[in-house]
Amino acid sequence: MKKLFIFLLLITGNYVYSDCPEVLDHEIRLLDSSESENLCKYKDKVILAVNVASRCGFTYQYESLQNLYNKNKEEDFIILGFPSRDFMFQEYSDESKVKDFCSTEYGVTFPLFATSSVKGRKANTFFKALTEKSGVKPGWNFHKYLISRNGDVTSFDTKVEPDSENLGNAISKLL
Repeated sequence: MKKLFIFLLLITGNYVYSDCPEVLDHEIRLLDSSESENLCKYKDKVILAVNVASRCGFTYQYESLQNLYNKNKEEDFIILGFPSRDFMFQEYSDESKVKDFCSTEYGVTFPLFATSSVKGRKANTFFKALTEKSGVKPGWNFHKYLISRNGDVTSFDTKVEPDSENLGNAISKLL
């Protein structure tokens, strides 16, 4: 019976994710957890993927990211946060501190994933795919990748604020 269940789960899982854009087909561990998610879970949403850090000059962007998420989440929009220590170790090494900081200081409710590298050979598989698809690697914390429902990726520099007209218009076009 157990083998049948596993077999059915594998078949169903492949069916559920069969129309998933390749850029999303990555299993990523959730922040401060042993659980993982396949990003295909978000395949029908417009996604803003952001590499974040808790001790950076751009950390204030968490507030406008959360506001952007609150404003658009009912329209199949999601923000995915990826803490990283790639840029001058500006993220806590303890994931529980990252999780606590994001929720208490900024009220973050969008998904946050495990602290990982987002650039170079050690980058997590998702950020490798984003870099390849967009042709742009993150230059600093709070680099943003906007992903359409069909998997097209547009890159936005750290200095493009989450509440900027440029990013807002790009998101509106995809929603």
